[in-house]
Amino acid sequence: MSIHLESKKKLGINGIGRIGKLTLWNHLSIGHFESFVLNTGRRVGCELEDVIDYLLKDSTYGSLDRFLYGYSNQKCSVQIIDREAGLFAINDRPIKVLMEARNPRDINWARETVQLIVESTGTYVDPAAPAGEAKGSARGHLEAGAEKVIVSAPFKISDNAQKIPDDSGMFVYGINHVKYDPSKHHIISAASCTTTGLAHMIKPLLETRETSEIVTASMSTVHAATNNQKILDAVPRANDADLRRNRSVFNNIILSTTGAANALEEIIPEIKDIGFMADSVRIPISTSSLIMLNVTFKTFLTETGDPLLNRNLINDIYRKAAIGAQKDMLLYSDRQNVSSDLAGFSAAIVIEGTETHTRTGFIPVNATTLRECGVKSNVDINIPVTHAKIFGWYDNELGSYVNFLGKLTVYVDKNMP
Repeated sequence: MSIHLESKKKLGINGIGRIGKLTLWNHLSIGHFESFVLNTGRRVGCELEDVIDYLLKDSTYGSLDRFLYGYSNQKCSVQIIDREAGLFAINDRPIKVLMEARNPRDINWARETVQLIVESTGTYVDPAAPAGEAKGSARGHLEAGAEKVIVSAPFKISDNAQKIPDDSGMFVYGINHVKYDPSKHHIISAASCTTTGLAHMIKPLLETRETSEIVTASMSTVHAATNNQKILDAVPRANDADLRRNRSVFNNIILSTTGAANALEEIIPEIKDIGFMADSVRIPISTSSLIMLNVTFKTFLTETGDPLLNRNLINDIYRKAAIGAQKDMLLYSDRQNVSSDLAGFSAAIVIEGTETHTRTGFIPVNATTLRECGVKSNVDINIPVTHAKIFGWYDNELGSYVNFLGKLTVYVDKNMP
C-alpha cells in the first residue's frame, strides 16, 4: 500500500461530531484531498480503534462501507500505521487524529502542514473574536498555522457594535461562492443547512421577471433534531433563555428559532430590501427537514383578467432551474415524498411541486390615499398581489449541507494562493 504523508492536498477538521465526521465521509467519497488531520479536542475512547470504529459507523446513514459502495460486499480498507502518533489510513488515505488541544490557537497546524481547516465544533462562530480569546476563536486557527478556515455554521458576532471583518465572508456554493476572494477572505462561513436550502429556493425566483418583485416573505423549517437538544428533560443552565431546548427531543414538537433569514441577507444582499421572517419547528426524527416558504409578489393580470402568476409558472421556474443554472444543486419533484426519501439526497433543496399553491388577491387603495401619497388620481384602484406557498426538502446533515460544505471546501482549496 502506497501512502503519502506529506500530501499537498491535506484537510484539517476540527471537531468530529455530526458535521465533522460526515465531512470526512464526504471527502473520502470525493477524493480531492489525499490526507486528513482530525482534531478532537479531548481524549476519545480507550484506544485508536475506538475513534476508527466511531468514524466507520453512523446510526443515521449506516456504515461508511454502505455510503461508499452501496449494498455490495465491498469494504473499506483500514490500516493502523502509527498507533502512538494516532495515524491510520482508510482506503490508502492517511488520517491523523490529534487529541490534546481544545483551543484552536493551540492546535499545531503548522507542524502538521495543514493549510485549510473545516471548523465544525459549532463553537467558534465569531470571526471578530481575536486569536487570543481565552475560550478560543476561529481566528486562533490562523495563529496556529492555517491559512484558511471554513466554519460550518453562520457567523454570529457577540458584539453587536461590530460587523463581519473584511477578511471574513459567508458563502453558499452555487449562490455566491464565486465572490470568495482568496487574497482577502481567510475566515469563511458556509452558512447553515437551512440557509443553504433556502438560498437555492429563492435564487430562481429573484432571477425570473415574473417573480422578481417580492413584497414580503417568510419561512418555517420543520427541522430534524440536532445535538444541542436534550434526549430527556434537563434542568436549564444558568442564563438559558429558551427553556424548550431543555425538553426531550424524543417526545416533543419544539418551537425554536433560526438565523436563516439573517444569514440569507449576507448570501443574497437583495433580501435586505424584503421583509423576511424565519422560524423553526424541531421534530423527533434524525435527519431530513422541510422548508415551507411563503412569498408575496407584486403581480399583474393577463389581458383576460387572469393572474399572471400561478402554480404552473412557479413550478416551471423550478423545473428550468433544475436543468439549467442550478443543475444537480436544486431538484424538482412531482412525486409525493416523505422525509425519509430525502435522507442522504445530495441536493441543496428538492422542490415538492405537488404542494406548490398560489392565490391572487387585491389591495384596494382609494383616491384619497393615492393623493396623500403624491399620486394625482380621482379613481380608486385595486392592486393585484399573489401569495405563493412553496415546499422544499433538504437533508440537513449529509445530503444537503455537508455536500455543499464539501463543494465550497474544494473550491477554496483549488483557489489557495
